[in-house]
Amino acid sequence: MKNIIKSISIITLLLVGTSAMAQEKKQKKIQTAEFEVSGLCNMCKKRIEEAALIKGVRLAEWDKFNQEIKVIYSTKQTDLEKIKMSISAVGYDTDSVKGDDEAYAKLPECCKYRGELEVH
Repeated sequence: MKNIIKSISIITLLLVGTSAMAQEKKQKKIQTAEFEVSGLCNMCKKRIEEAALIKGVRLAEWDKFNQEIKVIYSTKQTDLEKIKMSISAVGYDTDSVKGDDEAYAKLPECCKYRGELEVH
């Protein structure tokens, strides 16, 4: 009888532990992240958010005052590096990826956020 109770207790603990691990693993499939993206205006905002909305990204919201974007994405479908590369492809610098120079040159003048260095 003691062995049966002991066996049931062990099985119950294993089931509860497995369920908790599965729940934790499921939660990690959706991630929220914030990172820096340079830009100036509402046209920048639209371009940045559209570029960030690649497959697997559920939300992309850029704050021009804080120069940060918030993304919610599925780790099964994409990762932060792919999101940053997509944003840089349209000419915007992120905290770790410089915007494509050709794409930057094609941005409207009001969207050019890089200061030109003057040589004296």
